[in-house]
Amino acid sequence: MKILVINGHFYYPYAQGRLNQTMFDEIVSVLGQKNEIKTTIVEKGYDVEEEIEKFNWADIIIFQTPVNWFSFPGGFKLYLDQIYRYGVFYGPTDEYGRGGLLKGKKYMYSLTWNSPKDTFNSTPDSFYNAKSVDEVIVAMHKLQEFCALEKIETFSIHDVVKNPDIPLFTEQLREHLRKNI
Repeated sequence: MKILVINGHFYYPYAQGRLNQTMFDEIVSVLGQKNEIKTTIVEKGYDVEEEIEKFNWADIIIFQTPVNWFSFPGGFKLYLDQIYRYGVFYGPTDEYGRGGLLKGKKYMYSLTWNSPKDTFNSTPDSFYNAKSVDEVIVAMHKLQEFCALEKIETFSIHDVVKNPDIPLFTEQLREHLRKNI
């Protein structure tokens, strides 16, 4: 398969991106053994036309990104705003949200959160009101659905600032990739 792996992290003094780079490198290493891989590290810069070509080339797009304020980091959102063009990613349709032009392609989110895992799927009075990770990031999923990309199960690690367990996180990621890709 042809797989595009994108690292959407943006540097902040309190979040320098080492974990996202580690997870990105792990995805490339594991999937690169039996697949064709292209990569983008958004904060290092990119050419819009080249990125569009990568999306057109890929069968699967994997987004490795932290969740900042319940969505993409600002610089990664700018990348998406520049790349996801009318007439390339989506077009006219009679029914809103059904004009996606990337039919037959799939996507996967690999996410890092500072939120502890037990805040999801918890009680109705918890911070996320008993919602799952995928329910919390519904807007991120709708962006891909708008372009007709099909979802692969989300990979998500939690409490990454206070309790980072890199060996556990990378093993969980490898297992997720083996199971879903």
